[in-house]
Amino acid sequence: MSEKPELVPGETRKLEVLTAIPKNEGVDSAVAATRRVISALLHAGDRTSAEMGAVAAQLNAIADHLDEHNGPVDDRLVDMWSGEGVTRHDPITGAENAIAPPLHLAGREDGSIGGVVTLGLPYQGPPGHVHGGVSAMLLDHVLGVSNAWAGTSGMTARLTLNYHRPTPLFQELEITGRQMKVEGRKIWTEGVISVDGEPCVSAEGLFINKQVPRPR
Repeated sequence: MSEKPELVPGETRKLEVLTAIPKNEGVDSAVAATRRVISALLHAGDRTSAEMGAVAAQLNAIADHLDEHNGPVDDRLVDMWSGEGVTRHDPITGAENAIAPPLHLAGREDGSIGGVVTLGLPYQGPPGHVHGGVSAMLLDHVLGVSNAWAGTSGMTARLTLNYHRPTPLFQELEITGRQMKVEGRKIWTEGVISVDGEPCVSAEGLFINKQVPRPR
């Protein structure tokens, strides 16, 4: 493991809230309902006794209603980054994103961050287990938030993953991350997905802080 970074005198962590708390009304409640629909459709498959033609008609009617009342995409792209920003729309923790599990993250006094999440069929790869690409997406996001919590952020330049054992569906996963070292523009960060204390996937990331000038 790399050495833990030392805070520069006067430096403070930039984020106090790492993920948004879902609301029980408006967009958040509609998104939560959509997550139920996605999961139910996957459970149904092509052997269900449900009348899927009627289901499709109802879902298309909902989509038509939303499209009729939606504004321009360019306006939405700007709006998504206002206020709480990425915490409400990103595909890992976003309360406004139906493909997010969602994972809720919290900062810890030791400088790390972490959270727990249980993944179902929408995230399956091998039977009964999480898709490896989903694990990579989870860890990339957690490492990025770890950097924000530590106070020095950057863009992912390299992400190295080690798959220790299959990551199970329908079991509580603990996901942790910690910024390890900062040298100029380069930031090194590590994280792990584990079950019952045993690692399933670990990651080492190199991030580049573009706010710091390139050395000449």
